[in-house]
Amino acid sequence: MPTEAQALADLRASVLRGEWNAALRHAESGLAANPQSLELRRALAGIHRQNARLADAESLLRDVLVRAPGDFAAAFTLAEMLIEAGRGAAAAETLRTCFAQGAHDAELAIRAVELLDEAGRKHAAASIADAALAGHADDARLHAYAGMLRIQLGEFERARGDFAFALEHDARACDWHVPLGLASAQRYADAKHADFGVFRECLARSDLSDTARTSLLFAAGKAHDDIGDFAQAAGSWREANARAHAATAWSRKNWQRAVESRLASRPQARRLHEPDFVPVFIVGMPRSGTTLAAELLARHPRVRNRGELPWLAKLAQLPALAGNAPRDVLERCAAIYAAQLLQDDAGDTRFFIDKQPLNFRYVDLMLALFPNARIVHCRRDARDTALSLWAQYFHEDVQGYAYDFADMARVMRDSERLMAHWRERYPQAIRELRYEDLAAQPQAQIARLAEWIGVPAGPVSQAQAATDAIGTASLWQARQPVYTRSIGRWRHYAPFVPELEKITAT
Repeated sequence: MPTEAQALADLRASVLRGEWNAALRHAESGLAANPQSLELRRALAGIHRQNARLADAESLLRDVLVRAPGDFAAAFTLAEMLIEAGRGAAAAETLRTCFAQGAHDAELAIRAVELLDEAGRKHAAASIADAALAGHADDARLHAYAGMLRIQLGEFERARGDFAFALEHDARACDWHVPLGLASAQRYADAKHADFGVFRECLARSDLSDTARTSLLFAAGKAHDDIGDFAQAAGSWREANARAHAATAWSRKNWQRAVESRLASRPQARRLHEPDFVPVFIVGMPRSGTTLAAELLARHPRVRNRGELPWLAKLAQLPALAGNAPRDVLERCAAIYAAQLLQDDAGDTRFFIDKQPLNFRYVDLMLALFPNARIVHCRRDARDTALSLWAQYFHEDVQGYAYDFADMARVMRDSERLMAHWRERYPQAIRELRYEDLAAQPQAQIARLAEWIGVPAGPVSQAQAATDAIGTASLWQARQPVYTRSIGRWRHYAPFVPELEKITAT
């Protein structure tokens, strides 16, 4: 009978050779000979996961956690599996339970925070960050992460406290984009605010990385914009955008190739049956009101805002979906996406919002997978949209066009081309929503939109739901009363940013 060490060595050697059946035999025989081995259980779970035997993998990992509730290796693996299956609530509970067992280092907490944050489980991530800070109160990086979570949850004062601590105690805070978080957590009233001095002091440093300086310039621009110092804001943003544009991997050629491919695609001949829920896709140029529309719509009963899901874009890249995909492929893709939309906390919710703006590229795929889907196309004056994009620091390469007005204009034109194409093909599934109308008449516009989607009439909460988190650049604005001062905002910048005049209004 093999020892634990022998069995582990044999199965690892088999894995390295890609011999999964042999690895399975070594793991099973090793566990039979060493029934108390947690490491062999974890290894066997990994083999089952590789072979898509997810129920068996989950059972083994849960067994490990019963025997050793503080086993982080098992907890993280199980949490990752659950998130992939759309069971984010179960993943959050798995990690919270493991972290509740006792002492742990800050790096483990940060890893858990990153995993849960990416999965949209902001409250669970914040609770782990809080517990970690109780044992590591002097860890500046933990404070930076806690601030990042609190600002998404609308806890702006607490976020500012965490950001201030990080800036005071660690020179690397600028690399963690802490000044940008600090600037995003409030609206400044005048230049006497202490943060202006903080930004100047940080910008005077000679040891900043390129990304830290870029982020700082966006933060300074936002602060000066708040107080109406448009010339200074424009100067900061111009330098910030030049730096970001030089560093981005975004390619106009690749973008154009992808757009032309979507325009040339034929409708899927096979469309699936309507599910018992309604996917609501809110699309359009970023900064065109997509977040506001989603937040207001989600105040209706039985509507859940899932934020900006990456899954439709991931599915669209699958070779199996090219051309006229077989029905079984469509069904598998629909099931993958539905699991992430429904998740394991849906309750009696029937309408689910995915507000990834750039999903305007994939309207044909939406309706092939979900014939009852509703697509809300947000539009806004192109010059206001361009200015708002130019004022933001995006971390995703897909938004790299936002740092150059020529690239922005290209993406805006292609957005209009694609949506015109989809409206001609699917006129009953698409409804336009203008930001200017929404800002002027939010209740009336959302009521009409809800009626078109099919949301049943019912009481509407006028306050932000306590469980909601906002992870986009609109995290401050979307929590304030709806206002109209952003309409025509580009005119303040016309003397300093003449490129705006050349952006075609829509």
